[in-house]
Order: sequence, then C-alpha cells, then structure tokens
Amino acid sequence: MTNPRLAQDTPQGRYYTDPAGGTALVSVTNVLDTAVNKRALVPWGVKVTVEYVLANLPSITLRLVTDATTVVKEIKAVHREVKETASNLGDRIHTAAEQHVLGAPVADDPEVAPYLGQLIHWLDMWGVDLGEHIEATECTVFHRRLGYAGTADLLIWLPTGPDKVMELWLIDYKTSATRSAKSVYPENTLQLAALRYAEVVLLPDDTDAPMPQIQRTGVLNLRAKSHALVEMPAGRDAHAAFRGLLQGARWLHDAPSTYPALLAPGQTAPARRRTTRKAA
Repeated sequence: MTNPRLAQDTPQGRYYTDPAGGTALVSVTNVLDTAVNKRALVPWGVKVTVEYVLANLPSITLRLVTDATTVVKEIKAVHREVKETASNLGDRIHTAAEQHVLGAPVADDPEVAPYLGQLIHWLDMWGVDLGEHIEATECTVFHRRLGYAGTADLLIWLPTGPDKVMELWLIDYKTSATRSAKSVYPENTLQLAALRYAEVVLLPDDTDAPMPQIQRTGVLNLRAKSHALVEMPAGRDAHAAFRGLLQGARWLHDAPSTYPALLAPGQTAPARRRTTRKAA
C-alpha cells in the first residue's frame, strides 16, 4: 500500500481529504479491508505463526521455561511483523515503479531492484514508450457521490485491441515474495472496478478532470524472478458488488463498539469495573 498525499489514517482506517471540502472519502482499500480482507487474514496469520514456531521450536522450548511471557508476546506479534515487512517492501516497489515510469531517478535499493527489473522487462516486451504511452501513474480518483476515493497505480496504453489498436488499461501492481505471478484474488476485481468507475481524477494542482474511459483492467504481478499481467473483469457488475461492500463498511465504521445490557425487572446495573485495555 502506498501513502497518497491526501490519504489520512483514522481509527476506522484510511480516508481521503477532499481539497474541494466536504466530508472525507473512505479509501477503496479500506472498504475491502473492512468487508473482505479481515476474514482472509485469519488463516494467513495462523499459517505464518505456525511456520515461525516450527522453524524456531528448539529455542522457543528452552525459553518457555525461563521467560514464557516474552516468548508468547513475540509469537503473537509474528503475523504483524511479517505483514508490516511485506507492506514496507510493497510501498518501496510502488515508489520505484512510479519514479521509473516518470523518468525520475530511482533510489538504489537491492531488495526492490529485482521487482523493478521485472517491471522494466514487462514494459520493454510491450514496446512501451514512457513519454507516449503512460497516461498517468499513482493518480488519486474520487467518487464524491458514493463517498469513496482511491489511487490508481498505472494508466497505460497497450496494443491489445483488434489489429493491435491501442487500448487504455487501468493496472494495479501486486507484489509478493511467495505467491505465483499468475495468482490473483477475487477482490482485486472489486478494487479495479471501484477505481475504473470513479467520477474524477485529481490533477497535481488539486483540480478535477473527468475520469478517462478505461477499456481494460488488470493486475500486474511483480515477483523477484517473474511477472504476469492478469486481466480482471472489472465491469459494472463488479462495481455494483463493490458498492454493496461500501455500504457495509460504512455501517461498520459508524457502528458503536458496545451496547447496554438489558436488565431484568428489579435488577440493578453492577458498578463498572475499571480495566486496562491491552494494546492490539
């Protein structure tokens, strides 16, 4: 995940500030994280935690005898640390990709270099002229009427039409150190549809321009040793599905976290006990 200039982290996840004023706009990834990804992260978190424990079982067993509290704390943090490490690498790859397609200097980063090399290879294979075929990169889009915003990684012209006619693609970069370059998630389609059917794209001076007419959408999976462009069917039906998730996410963000208990006739509420909430 990148860090767009107008994006703000809130207790309910990422929202975008609108330069034109008005209410903040929930981010597309926030909607998907709230309504889809949290459930999917549970088995993934279990998997990486179990793998860590098995890989370090002898030392964990020894330390449990003398410092079980610290060991348990470390094990509970494994999935967060793995996620943060992967997210950080993904951010750096996105930044390098943006700098490259804009013709700007790219920072020397040995971890990022193999992924950037795959992007450059992909651009070369398609005969992309950076000055001619790049429509936009890392551009913020708004749908004020529906109340959401997001950032499109790449708008690019590719010769994919009949007789190699140029078509405008909306492409989202996905990076991973473990997944196949051909693998995608269904929610990737929802993300692309939300961006595709946004109302406006924000220009560098914070004024609006109409969202370009996108002809095709896809995920460009970048891996250290491979890459693959996977076309995704991000049509109006996918956008309708996203709107349903948008409504659900907004309800969850606004819903209270506690409700009063119903007391039986004659029952008095017990005195509130002061507790210290543990950090997540």
